Amino acid sequence: MTDFKTVADGEIFSAAYEVNKSKFLAHVKHVETEETARDFVLSIRKKYFDATHNCSAWILGERGDKQKSNDDGEPGGTAGNPILETIKKNELTNCAVVVTRYFGGIKLGAGGLIRAYSHTAALGLAAAKIVRMTLFKKISLTLEYNFLATVENYLRNKKIRAVNTDYADVVTEEILLLPAQVEKFLVELNDLTAANFLYEELGEILIPVEVN
Repeated sequence: MTDFKTVADGEIFSAAYEVNKSKFLAHVKHVETEETARDFVLSIRKKYFDATHNCSAWILGERGDKQKSNDDGEPGGTAGNPILETIKKNELTNCAVVVTRYFGGIKLGAGGLIRAYSHTAALGLAAAKIVRMTLFKKISLTLEYNFLATVENYLRNKKIRAVNTDYADVVTEEILLLPAQVEKFLVELNDLTAANFLYEELGEILIPVEVN
């Protein structure tokens, strides 16, 4: 697994742009498969069935190796590819963008179309919540109750996420650490508990972290 930037899941982000009486609408969504990307494009086409064009592009995969664009009747290379290049410029993957156009009666020319579709896609992405899927190590800590308050205070101060806590004869907490944090964390925890803890790595997980 590798870190990558994408659009936050669970919401469709949108923006609008008008030039020479043509109205452009951008819709942006997090997608992870070609099927969900196609379904998203079809849903926008259905919603804006009366539009002149519904042009689209998407990039999929942690390395962004699956890419597709569609001009939907606009002159070749003037719509889908500019949208795709805008997604690339923002270094995003697992992202689909549909730009809908209502023709206003004034032709924009090839250059004008490229600029309009690029700009509308950029507005849509600017309106979206961007997250970085960040690799964390999932760690299990087991400790006696007399160390619990000290350790939990330490976790809060360091803003380390605890994702699960089991209160049994001893306390077991599952936490998330960046790989670069692990060594220092273990040294500090050793000092806090006088080495009275058990530690186990449970694997790695990608977690969305919002990008400012």
